[in-house]
Amino acid sequence: MNRPLIFTIVILLFVHFSSFGQKIKLKKGENYYQAYSYSESIEKYEGITDKTTEINRRLAESYYNIGKFKKSEKYYETIMLSEEKTTEDIYNYASVLAINKKYKESEKWMAEFNKLAQNDSRGKLWAENKGFYEGLQKDKGRFVIKNLSINAEHEDFGPAYYKDKIVFASSRQPVKMIKRHWNWNELPFLDIYIADVDTNMQLKSLQKFHKSYNKKYHEGPASFSSDGNFMAFTRNNYQEKSEEGIIKLQLFTAEFIEGEWQKEKPMHFNSSEYSVGHASLTEDGKTMYFASDMPGGIGGVDIYICQKKMDGGWTEPVNLGEKINTEGDEMFPFIHPEGILFFASNGLLGLGGLDIFLSRVTENGFLNLENIGVPVNSSYDDFAFILDEKQESGYFSSNRIDGKGDDDIYMFRLLRPFTFGKLIRGTATDSLENILSNVKVSLYNDSDIVIETQITKEDGKYEFEAEQDKYYSLDGIKLEYTNGKNTADTHTEEYIVIADLELNKWPKFSLYCIIKDENTQLPLDSVKVTLTDNINHNDEIIMTTGSGHFFRKLEGRKINDSLSYQLKLERKGYLTESFSYNQLIYRPGQYNMHEDLNIVMNAIEVGMDLSKIIDINPIYFDLNKSNIRPDAAIELDKIVKVMNENQTMVIELGSHTDCRASAAYNRSLSDRRAKSSAKYVRERISYPDRIFGKGYGESKLINHCACEGSRKVPCTEKEHQENRRTEFKIIKM
Repeated sequence: MNRPLIFTIVILLFVHFSSFGQKIKLKKGENYYQAYSYSESIEKYEGITDKTTEINRRLAESYYNIGKFKKSEKYYETIMLSEEKTTEDIYNYASVLAINKKYKESEKWMAEFNKLAQNDSRGKLWAENKGFYEGLQKDKGRFVIKNLSINAEHEDFGPAYYKDKIVFASSRQPVKMIKRHWNWNELPFLDIYIADVDTNMQLKSLQKFHKSYNKKYHEGPASFSSDGNFMAFTRNNYQEKSEEGIIKLQLFTAEFIEGEWQKEKPMHFNSSEYSVGHASLTEDGKTMYFASDMPGGIGGVDIYICQKKMDGGWTEPVNLGEKINTEGDEMFPFIHPEGILFFASNGLLGLGGLDIFLSRVTENGFLNLENIGVPVNSSYDDFAFILDEKQESGYFSSNRIDGKGDDDIYMFRLLRPFTFGKLIRGTATDSLENILSNVKVSLYNDSDIVIETQITKEDGKYEFEAEQDKYYSLDGIKLEYTNGKNTADTHTEEYIVIADLELNKWPKFSLYCIIKDENTQLPLDSVKVTLTDNINHNDEIIMTTGSGHFFRKLEGRKINDSLSYQLKLERKGYLTESFSYNQLIYRPGQYNMHEDLNIVMNAIEVGMDLSKIIDINPIYFDLNKSNIRPDAAIELDKIVKVMNENQTMVIELGSHTDCRASAAYNRSLSDRRAKSSAKYVRERISYPDRIFGKGYGESKLINHCACEGSRKVPCTEKEHQENRRTEFKIIKM
């Protein structure tokens, strides 16, 4: 046989055996995949040279199921280039992008999914709430979380309160001869464990809950009535597989009677064809929330409710409906004694994987659906949230990347309880409905105090959390635009209250003023401004906003017109101030009063010397005299003006001398001068009793001078002058 022929035969044999080997790998990969042995299925599928779209899909799903999301993303990305991709492939790709924190790309593909599956609520939610993930990533300061010290490379999840202990599901396994592992993640099967709780919320003294309830395959998680005498728990169906050969989950209940846990009873709606599990019992044990993929649901896994009957049986399950369930998966419900339902979902607006949500349970259904946000939620799976009765602390489960094992249990402290309120939403536009970005939007309570401020982005939207049954006001500010104002009333059953803002370009002429604190130079809100037009003799009362400013159109004005205003500024805790503003209109646009005048207010408090914040020159008297000289009257008139502007102010006018002459003489002279000065002011102010004079003589020297006794210290004339002073101490405001 010649060499070319031999070479050709070798090639054909190689191709034949190679093709045969590829088919074997495909067959084995499929078998492993169907048996949930994802690591083995990946090994076989990866060995196939020419991967079809279906093989890429299997690899993407297998990597996803074992938590290797970047690998999963890589194969979904390949599928996106194929004409054989499905709408579910697109959704899954968007989901894994979110898990990998590629939110903008995820949003793009979710928009594509929404186009192809317009009736799917998941796509609609993303389309209607663009950029929502930015808000969810902001820590609102509600939680402090910590990974528990008991966590390791195994699975620990599904905590539940049992009297003063914690019960949870775990794949940890005692040392024994035979070890059984679950195909999916190659970890041991789950058992139910019980643990004590120390003062730092750490779990200790772990042991299996009860040997009768921990058997061959999966058991857990569990839930208990508040007295600990009734439980519901999840277990694999040991009796039979589904028609597809899959072992499903089932729910069982058990009672604690006369010091012993009794034999478990299966729920009547258990089935070999679908799973039921993740039960949560109310305090009395008579209502059960649970998750199931039973036929007739809304999505993959839904949350259901059933009630205990008088005869000890249970009612038929009722789906919680579209307020809670989506086309995705909703699971791990927890019902709090105060009527708050917590659950995990991958179909609602979240950060990736399962996020934890809450909803208020009312007679009218489920209200106030809310993603509880970071740091409890992450881009990975976060689930099985429980909260103590006082709303102070609790636990949740997560497979986030910085954990210790496959699933870890985390403790948390709740810094403020969950109070159900409303969302105030709006959009900033102009009168032509053009969207306005960079608008500073402030929310005020009914006391005109700023609660929160946001800056609008390109979509012009803003959103505030607000309390129920309250009145709010909103103020929008943007350079070269008039202020936008609106109100929001949360006395409504609707969760979202719409309050849009309309701002418009500045008029041809306008007046603008920012009022600041003299010391801090920060803008002052809630300043009462009396604006008097000296030309038209009109008065207007204005309150400054949270940004310490006010704005007014100048209607009917033209170039070369004169502006003349008097401003009176009043604010609690501040000295009333007056300013005169005169300006010739020489150009179109805005006139900034604060740029021409130093419009500031001085904070005052009881005990302060008024002369420290207003310009008062020393008050002099003729030698040994106490009558008011003309130059002293000029300074005292400044006090008269301040006290007439601040009609609740009470002043002690204190007169001090230097140490020369006798102490008795100085005390008498200073007292006469103080009373004479106070009398001058009293005759010129409203409510004259608001000022009184007192002489201190040399008893309160402000330097080291001493003129008598063994501690005599010589002083310069300047130092003596420092001691000869008049102080105006604020006694009351």
